[in-house]
Amino acid sequence: MNRPMSPTELRENIAALGPWFHNIDVRGIWTAPDHFLGDYPGDKFRRFATALPDDLHGKTVLDIGCNAGFYSMEMKRRGAAYVLGIDSDDHYLRQAEFVAEALGYSDIEFGKLSVYDIATLGRRFDLVIFMGVFYHLRHPLLALDLIREHVADDLLVFQSLTRGSAQVAAVKDDYDFNEPDDFDEPGYPKLHFIEHKFADDWTNWWVPNRAASEAMLRSAGFRIEAGPTDEVYVCRIADTPYAGWGPNAGAVYPARGSRK
Repeated sequence: MNRPMSPTELRENIAALGPWFHNIDVRGIWTAPDHFLGDYPGDKFRRFATALPDDLHGKTVLDIGCNAGFYSMEMKRRGAAYVLGIDSDDHYLRQAEFVAEALGYSDIEFGKLSVYDIATLGRRFDLVIFMGVFYHLRHPLLALDLIREHVADDLLVFQSLTRGSAQVAAVKDDYDFNEPDDFDEPGYPKLHFIEHKFADDWTNWWVPNRAASEAMLRSAGFRIEAGPTDEVYVCRIADTPYAGWGPNAGAVYPARGSRK
């Protein structure tokens, strides 16, 4: 077995792998002790941790946009049999591999993969974590469709930055072409498009309001079971994708409806 790193070696490696967005306690040494959000994402996780199964023995987990692997390791700590963390950023993946090894979770797998390519994994997972990614995507609903179609087998934990109204209006099944005022209601589902930057980050593209987050999850075929804290939803796959309901579903969503 390799010799465990000394505190000095841990500090040197953590510094060399900076900057960090996940503030993780690596054997008493924090990766981002001056994080502008404090103990992040630990504080956020504690607000919804009880909404997830305490015992994941025998379960498989996919962590999409894993960053430095905080959630991957928390799921492994709960006994998950197999955990795969994916990200499109080599920097984050190097951090995740280092932390996993330092904490003794060397059996967690990490790989470079876009959410748009998850079908290539060729397998489904009992729990899919999709947090902090949605608003960085140019095609967010496509990502949800792909997750539902190819990798989610039971549970989805979803989180997105939200802005705008926190109200959720009761939407109609249909809207008359000549009555557009409903769209201006505060609780109507809306995606806010960021043309340039948000929070000095050009990768922020679409920011939903609360109603849009919930409507898009349902539309992609997820049933919301809990909203344990702001912006976080625990969902299960629906028996029939919402967008596939109705006699004309095949004409509108040919990939989900029956082909003639």
